[in-house]
Amino acid sequence: MRTPQKHTNLSGLLLSAKTIATGAASFILCFLASALPASAESKYSYSLYGTPGLIDMPTAQSAKDAELSVTVSRFEGQARTTLNFQVTPRLSASFRYATIDNYTPTGESISDRSFDFRYRLLDEGRYRPAVAIGLRDFMGTGPYSGEYVVATKTIGDRLSVTGGLGWGRLGSYNGFSNPLAVFGDSFDTRSGFSTLGGEPNYKSWFRGDAALFAGVSWAAGDRLAFKAEYSSDGYAHESTVGLVSDRLTHRTPLNFGVNYQIRPNMNLSASYLYGSVLAVGLNVTLNPRHKSMGSGLDPTPIPVKSRPARHISPKDWGTGWVGDSQREDAIRTTLTKILAAEGIDLIALELTGNTARVQIHNKRYDATPQAIGRTARVLTQILPASVEVFRIEPVIKGMTPNSVTLRRTGIESLEHTSDGGQITYSRAEIDTVLPSNRMEPQTGLYPDLSWGLSPFSERIFSDPGSPLRAHLGVELSGRYEISPSLSISGVIQQPLIGDLGTDSVSDSVIQHVRSDENIYANADGPLIKRLTLDHYFRPTSNLYGRISAGYLERMYGGISGELLWKPVDSRFGLGLEMNYAKQRDFDQQFGFQDYSVTTGHVSAYYEFGNGFHGQVDVGKYLAGDLGVTVALDREFKNGWKVGAFATLTDVPFSDFGKGSFDKGIRFTIPLSWSSGRPTQRVTNTVIRPSTRDGGARLGIEGRLYDLVRGFHDTGLKNRWGRFWR
Repeated sequence: MRTPQKHTNLSGLLLSAKTIATGAASFILCFLASALPASAESKYSYSLYGTPGLIDMPTAQSAKDAELSVTVSRFEGQARTTLNFQVTPRLSASFRYATIDNYTPTGESISDRSFDFRYRLLDEGRYRPAVAIGLRDFMGTGPYSGEYVVATKTIGDRLSVTGGLGWGRLGSYNGFSNPLAVFGDSFDTRSGFSTLGGEPNYKSWFRGDAALFAGVSWAAGDRLAFKAEYSSDGYAHESTVGLVSDRLTHRTPLNFGVNYQIRPNMNLSASYLYGSVLAVGLNVTLNPRHKSMGSGLDPTPIPVKSRPARHISPKDWGTGWVGDSQREDAIRTTLTKILAAEGIDLIALELTGNTARVQIHNKRYDATPQAIGRTARVLTQILPASVEVFRIEPVIKGMTPNSVTLRRTGIESLEHTSDGGQITYSRAEIDTVLPSNRMEPQTGLYPDLSWGLSPFSERIFSDPGSPLRAHLGVELSGRYEISPSLSISGVIQQPLIGDLGTDSVSDSVIQHVRSDENIYANADGPLIKRLTLDHYFRPTSNLYGRISAGYLERMYGGISGELLWKPVDSRFGLGLEMNYAKQRDFDQQFGFQDYSVTTGHVSAYYEFGNGFHGQVDVGKYLAGDLGVTVALDREFKNGWKVGAFATLTDVPFSDFGKGSFDKGIRFTIPLSWSSGRPTQRVTNTVIRPSTRDGGARLGIEGRLYDLVRGFHDTGLKNRWGRFWR
């Protein structure tokens, strides 16, 4: 329960004269920059690699916290699409899909997926440059693999100067012996890479020859910037003469470029690279911390109605209405009607002389505090003046995860104050609701049928031969609530336009539990995406339960059971899930295939603060493999979620296939963010380097932790800013 608050020494390193000459600019620029004051705000732009940088080289600058960007760049023989996320103010992560023509001497082209990490070690100061360390393509097959340490200093408001030291690909032009060799001979040689990819290439990090790079960026105005750099990338594979003509001729390490801001979140770049090719790039950014539609298009909330002073109208404060069934029925009827107009169902109401206990089902708002706030406003309009305490209990799937107790006096006095939301939260009592203290729902609520017909889109980002495949169609969704905790729900889809399926045959050597995804995607429809009978329950105050049976997802049907232990005031939770799953026919109608499996996981959840949520799952996966999944997500106050996950099981990397193990990044985008209108609908997207069979789990909708945590203390606090909306 949360109670209310009252208020390297490198001497001896021998470099060739040529190396000193070509690298001197880097050190001179950084030295000069370190003696000059920093500008008020360090301006940055994105490189052809899709990370903050110059043209082909990185800088030590970071994007704004939580900024999400997509960069598409193209020049002769290469095309790159990079997704970059500023995970924290210092840490950024990137995922890249690239095609490289004529990569091998025999003229073979490759498609590559790669991950980058970068961490800013030092902030820029008055005399000190910002310093960052980075890993590029640190767990792929190695085409872009490289590491670097880089420093950047801004001079005035327009000029920034960068110098750095690179390894791997960034140490391939005019390189010299690795200065880190003073720590051991292992730094002298750079090892090869796995042909499967997906494994961290830690034996190659910061190993082999090193080289210097440098550059400058000058802002000619608010929108236009010019760049020049000395690159340490020799483009060895791309410029090697083989059985085909060259795609890129490396004549000089000097690159020149220009960057133009088309609009605040869109930039266009053009560059002349290595004395031989032209490059273009387009960068688009957004920040999940900011609302797309400004203040939004929510309906105007009902104003708070203040009570007359007790000494002026003592009759209004009387409790003579208590026990008057006609008066209480009128209150219940009016409250039901007004809340329904707000998109909120009144499940149950219990009144005493000074307390109202209200159970509600929020059907409209994606932030629970907004539904609680609107309910509190309505209560001030309807309830007699003697009712001072509002105990509001949100209901989800027939369960009441918490109660929020508010004082009516505070609601009346804080509606128009600038910090009213924060004060309201500090005064609220957030407590658990004992299962034994349940309220009977109003008559006439159940059974209840709801349905909808809407367009849908589906995307696949994990096909080895194509970075994106998609199709559009229509879907019919329905839900029949037999009782508050028991329901039948389903989704039927009919694809109309697009192409998700391919004719490729999986080469997986283990049970095909996910790698036949393309065959499922080839089905014409209509498709039963999901059809289940679901029962939710609360055995004890801190324990939640779920049982689901039917067609659980597009590829599997069966029975799934789950228990979650999660106290209302705890950051920590524990879960147990057991499933019996049988593989469905490829046409996704009513039939099944021969394969079946029993799976299960023990899960631990933890809320780290600042929107970060961690999850660890240990157990048995769909292919019968045993292992662990680790996931970290960052959730924002507007409902956005960005995260990453990785799964390691007892399937050998060689049996898993390309990618070595299951991993990916995922996004949840609330439609209210883009439309500005209140809705609980979201778009979920998962990007995997490839879809294989190891580490695969059932895609069950309505898992308990995702349902419950938004109602508990930290979940409410994260989105309490919408209480007065």
